[in-house]
Amino acid sequence: MMILVTGGAGYIGSHVCLELLNAGNEVVVLDNFCTSSKLSILRVQEISGKPVLVEEGDIRDRAMLERLFQLHNVTAVIHLAGLKSIKESHANPLSYYDCNVNGTMQLLIAMGNAGVKKIVFSSSATVYGSPRSLPLSETHALAPINPYGRTKLFVEQILADLSLANPDWRVGILRYFNPVGAHESGLIGEDPIGSPNNLMPYVAQVAVGRRDHLNIWGNNHPTSDGTGVRDYVHVVDIAAGHVSAINYLDHGQSFEVNLGTGNGFSVLDVVRAFESASGKKIPYIFGPRREGDVSSCYADASAAKKLLGWKAHRDLSAMCLDHWRWQKANPDGYSGRAISE
Repeated sequence: MMILVTGGAGYIGSHVCLELLNAGNEVVVLDNFCTSSKLSILRVQEISGKPVLVEEGDIRDRAMLERLFQLHNVTAVIHLAGLKSIKESHANPLSYYDCNVNGTMQLLIAMGNAGVKKIVFSSSATVYGSPRSLPLSETHALAPINPYGRTKLFVEQILADLSLANPDWRVGILRYFNPVGAHESGLIGEDPIGSPNNLMPYVAQVAVGRRDHLNIWGNNHPTSDGTGVRDYVHVVDIAAGHVSAINYLDHGQSFEVNLGTGNGFSVLDVVRAFESASGKKIPYIFGPRREGDVSSCYADASAAKKLLGWKAHRDLSAMCLDHWRWQKANPDGYSGRAISE
């Protein structure tokens, strides 16, 4: 299959592209590179030994999308492009609705015009909001508590309405929990711009000397050690989930499933695991709990196993070892090595 991956140069996107290539698919990437590097695609090609077609553009540009579908014989789309900072979404909600919701609308219209009616959408556990019960299953109420999460839910609802109105559309919705880690080669990984929004890359930057210490927000959560608990899942496992989802849509109906391990780890669990993986001490300072922070959040991932035959295989130790290998080899991210390579 020729699969269009929007946001394919990003952290998750680059790993998705690699897994698709390894499974024998052809890939065309659409990315505007506002938060990603062209070097990631070069490295995907280096690892896989296979070419990746690249189109530079914005998913809100429908004329460009129409040309892309005319140029390439795309059979399915994996849609990852979008803005993803919860903090930023509070400060600039219109930007998030424009990119994440309007951008998806333009993509879907262009897909429909081209007769491409198979899509896997990158959603998020943020659509659940504050957990009313744990583990979080797909039947949990959907009540996001920030603009970012609401954009994900709005897109899910658009896709549900589309597939209901047009049964020939097949839609897979993947609700990620907390992707971490990197490819075992150390060539591709997470390279956040500015201060990381997530725990693992922040810990990694402390370990590699880019930051003095880690701030831990709250040590009085109702958890085993007082720090927040999350479901961390290896990015390669997440990427493999997309291959399973695309394959399922060849013969199955539309669906939505969680991608997680089903296990929760605290902030201090992650710190200790990363210290073991890196051999580095991670200094940390406790700060006050932040308003709106959820104490515990982890997945019921049984639906993905039952429907797609997917489950996460890599444990927290592997996540930290792979993330450290990437960070140690690329202390300044992709900007640390010349793109001419």
